[in-house]
Amino acid sequence: PGATIGGMCATRCSGSLAVRYGTMRDNVINLKVVLANGDVVKTASRARKSAAGYDLTRLIIGSEGTLGIITEVTLRLQKIPQHSVVATCNFPTIKDAADVAIATMLSGIQVSRVELLDEVQVRAVNIANGKNLPELPTLMFEFIGTQAYSHEQTLIVQKIVSEHNGTDFIFAEDPEAKKELWKMRKEALWACFAMEPSFEAMISDVCVPLSCLAELISRSKKELDASPLICTVIAHAGDGNFHTVILFDPSKEEDRQEAERLNRFMVHTALSMEGTCTGEHGIGTGKMKYLEKELGTGALETMKRIKVALDPNNIMNPGKLIPPHICF
Repeated sequence: PGATIGGMCATRCSGSLAVRYGTMRDNVINLKVVLANGDVVKTASRARKSAAGYDLTRLIIGSEGTLGIITEVTLRLQKIPQHSVVATCNFPTIKDAADVAIATMLSGIQVSRVELLDEVQVRAVNIANGKNLPELPTLMFEFIGTQAYSHEQTLIVQKIVSEHNGTDFIFAEDPEAKKELWKMRKEALWACFAMEPSFEAMISDVCVPLSCLAELISRSKKELDASPLICTVIAHAGDGNFHTVILFDPSKEEDRQEAERLNRFMVHTALSMEGTCTGEHGIGTGKMKYLEKELGTGALETMKRIKVALDPNNIMNPGKLIPPHICF
């Protein structure tokens, strides 16, 4: 909420529906871009597919303003589903919840969302909204299609949940009831501040192959629970992508350093599993230090050559994305 279409293209980001519809990379047909020399370029036609030349559209998507300014976006349209069902369930451990998310995706069910909240995040929701939800790791699903197909998917996932220690499986079809269930996920970040209103938040954003998600979350959760800081876990579990909201006192340098340490731990753990330091939020300046380990010097040198060719005077968002020891 609050994101712009151009900004989402620039950072190649996504959200909870990416598991069904893909990220911005998959939903943009073409772009109009102003380059550093003032040229205006249209990156592709409106055809559904094309093999004509370099894929300039996807070169610009994720470039974070370092290659040009996006001024126009042609988007792929998706049909609004006929029917949807929202379901939630609880688990004794976060690994059980992650295992169910993986099992659901491997079952072939075309869910549109699979979101995971740990017990600390649920506690934040309770505090922020005066609710009394069970403070346990929680999975949230959305199934779409015809009414019959949505119900069939719901029953299959209910069986998977029961085989992995899941409890309290509930589902809703009424629009208001569905909205109320999704509210706790949509407002998750703001709910965290209800626990510590004067604190700041550092938000992690790592992503791994889906088969590694349960291990990544389990290892991260042990580290987070052992920290003196308040940390919540929120995952786009169907994508192998998870975020941690790390609350810290900005007036205490040791708190900030601890938050940095936790973020660094999760990034290096994800990279050791052939994952990425950012699944959605982009590099900016904060994650440049991880790019060489993730992509290698050869890939970064190639990025540098593209950057120099399109922006020889380094006027397009200088100092972002490409590490300075590689770029200029």
